[in-house]
Amino acid sequence: MLKRLLAAFVGVLLATAAHAATMEDEVKAVFDKYVATQNAHDLKAMRGLLNDAPDFLWISRGNPIWGREAALKSLEERYKGTWHIEPDRKEVRVISVSRRVAQVFAQTQLTVGEPGAEPAKNRLYINMVMVRKPEGWRITSILPILVPPQ
Repeated sequence: MLKRLLAAFVGVLLATAAHAATMEDEVKAVFDKYVATQNAHDLKAMRGLLNDAPDFLWISRGNPIWGREAALKSLEERYKGTWHIEPDRKEVRVISVSRRVAQVFAQTQLTVGEPGAEPAKNRLYINMVMVRKPEGWRITSILPILVPPQ
């Protein structure tokens, strides 16, 4: 009886660990696609990554942008200039909030500039929340925090 109970307990632990690793891998893969899509200035691919909901939130330059379409419109303007994201891959962390919600924390360098202007490099902490939908993981908020120069 004790052996069966112990075997069941070990099985549950292994299944939980496998789920966590899979979730982390899936979320990191979506984050990697987000970075590649941003750097390619690919609005069509970005549309597929962002949650299509009125409560999608992106804080940009200290201002809230609500909804996927508003975010895509803003990105369309930003993509006319310099817009390049470079996360520190060693520092990307996935926090499991629930089976269907994950937070990503990434130390990132954002190079941004208006067309024809010298781009600026900013260090950011990107905080991103993703939700698991039937079609896969979707980004539901992007909350960057500017890191002051040191």
